[in-house]
Amino acid sequence: PRSAPADTTAPASPAPAPVGPTLGVEVVDDTGPGARVVGVHVPGPGYSAGLVRGDVVLLFGRTRVDSAADLAQAVARARPGQEVVLTVRHRDGDRRQLTVTPGVVT
Repeated sequence: PRSAPADTTAPASPAPAPVGPTLGVEVVDDTGPGARVVGVHVPGPGYSAGLVRGDVVLLFGRTRVDSAADLAQAVARARPGQEVVLTVRHRDGDRRQLTVTPGVVT
């Protein structure tokens, strides 16, 4: 009996992750409006802008941020390399404006 020919096709590689703008932060829903920063990637756009764990992002440019999903959608619509002003409530309760330049993960 003849054996089946060897499979010479390369294994399927996973689809590449979609490339889009990123802040390099991890956020969760806050107890009120906003997205609470729980992780900041170093280096990264959020780190360079001055975001720290515990900050709550309230505005991304002119877009109100009520949840982590709101922030993700706003960032996805941003242009990499174009500055955006974030309004954040810092851990000490002060509101601050930070300028961030979304980057691209490659």
